[in-house]
Amino acid sequence: MMPVHAILRDVETRIVERSCETRAAYLDKLARMRRDIPPRRTLSCGNIAHVAAACGVTAKARIAGETGRNLAIVTAYNDMLSAHQPFESYPALIRVEAERLGHSAQVAGGVPAMCDGVTQGQAGMELSLFSRDVIAMATAIALSHNAFDGALFLGVCDKIVPGLVIGALAFGHLPAVFVPAGPMPTGISNDEKTRIRQAYADGRLDRAALLASEMKSYHAPGTCTFYGTANSNQMLMEVMGLHVPGAAFVPPGTALREALTREAVRLALDGRAGIGERLSARSFVNAIAGLHATGGSTNHLIHLVAMAAAAGFILTWRDFADLAGVVPLIARIYPNGAADVNQFHAAGGIGFVIRELLAAGLLFDQVETASGSSLSGYAVEPFLQAGTLQWRHASLDSLDRSILRTVRDPFEQNGGLVILSGNLGTSVVKTSAVAPENRALTAPARVFSSQEAFHAAFKTGEMVGDLVVVLRNQGPRANGMPELHGLMPPLGVMQGRGQRVALVTDGRLSGASGKILSAIHVTPEAQADGPLSRLCDGDIVTIDANAGKLSVDVSPETWAARAPAAAPPLHPTDGLGRELFASFRERVGPADRGASVF
Repeated sequence: MMPVHAILRDVETRIVERSCETRAAYLDKLARMRRDIPPRRTLSCGNIAHVAAACGVTAKARIAGETGRNLAIVTAYNDMLSAHQPFESYPALIRVEAERLGHSAQVAGGVPAMCDGVTQGQAGMELSLFSRDVIAMATAIALSHNAFDGALFLGVCDKIVPGLVIGALAFGHLPAVFVPAGPMPTGISNDEKTRIRQAYADGRLDRAALLASEMKSYHAPGTCTFYGTANSNQMLMEVMGLHVPGAAFVPPGTALREALTREAVRLALDGRAGIGERLSARSFVNAIAGLHATGGSTNHLIHLVAMAAAAGFILTWRDFADLAGVVPLIARIYPNGAADVNQFHAAGGIGFVIRELLAAGLLFDQVETASGSSLSGYAVEPFLQAGTLQWRHASLDSLDRSILRTVRDPFEQNGGLVILSGNLGTSVVKTSAVAPENRALTAPARVFSSQEAFHAAFKTGEMVGDLVVVLRNQGPRANGMPELHGLMPPLGVMQGRGQRVALVTDGRLSGASGKILSAIHVTPEAQADGPLSRLCDGDIVTIDANAGKLSVDVSPETWAARAPAAAPPLHPTDGLGRELFASFRERVGPADRGASVF
């Protein structure tokens, strides 16, 4: 194993230095909670009776007599999300395993879990990012009973895992293990799915053909199989040591998945240090390195910043950019390649990635984990032997070099994320799916303030020539920063026709930005009087992922004379619950500080 790369050490050092006061205050809070309000010890007899009232005889005796630990189960189960449907059976399994080990477990609470796949292009997507902070608050409510000695967190998808992490860190003195459910089986190929979507956008296929394709893609319990935020979450939980080793991509409904869940119970009951004490600056450096190495979701330039802040650490986008300069891209998973996560897992998966990065000095091994091992204990693959959970070392070689490669022979020398800056603000580009020849463009801007306006212009055939499509007023203060996947099929059609196109927006695209050069998360956002609010049709915009540049060629005098464009209304009474989140929009911070209301 090589020494840890100097850039990783530099990033760790500056995170520690800039976070000195905030991290110390956080650890002091945990120490006071542990000392002044220890779990169950301050509850009255009446409080304890309420905690145990619905339990079985054995669990009731253990809770009342304090003869064992009591685990909280915080679940994001619902059966509309395919990724979360398998969680329906987990609480019963967890309770049985906890009681077998001499302890108890209870569902402390549920958290909301919305599906971005359902709300894509819909008004409900305006609540998606804010749901993360709601989940954090719901997690805090679940744990506020102070009746638990540790916790298991059941969640998979986009905002759900980051929200659970933030909520868990509010109770960071408690041991915590995150429990996944695994991906659904492979459906039709991702290339075929993309082809059909673009054919529909271009008017060559009808809605029935599109629906038939989508139903074959999303067709069973388990996580969607492309490498978006949900599966990036599972990678992060492994690389940060918050899972049982190797748990991320084992399919639901299997004996191995059940064994991994039982092991999560055992680890949560082992009484190790709380999650807030275990996670360190190194944990977050490792998370960013894993994100780059696998071409993970751009949403994590927002979520990891917010998660770190919950533990008292201050991350910046410059940290991400500097690590991208030294961490190579060694995985290609759709939309950054043709493979899905099941094929990635079969080719070697997260265990292979961790082993490769550790061997090259691109991860910190000496970190605390839920399993009690260093991170090298996660460079493994779980299996069952005579019904007993075992682990073997991750493969030394990729089983499919079109999906996974070594650090010595990567797909690209640099990570799949680039930070752009210039007189239009600061933004993020996911380059891992963008062909090298398409990573820079200077062209006239075509400015829109809604997805509907863009689609209308596309359908009338007026989007011709090389263009930088600008979609503004999509930031957190404007409308909750929705994901904008609906832009990708039309932009893909334009690019397929030979046009050179790019996207600039203060909105989000998740892990599915695809093959279009896209500068996203632009901050300051237009709603906060950011530069996008002064752009006009025809302005010459440069988006250059090679040079890290996002700029407009307008004279300072002309620019200064422009008034910001009027923002669209904030939907105070437009329904679907958006009116309830007006206070969130007023309070939310910028994207590069986690787009958080806390």
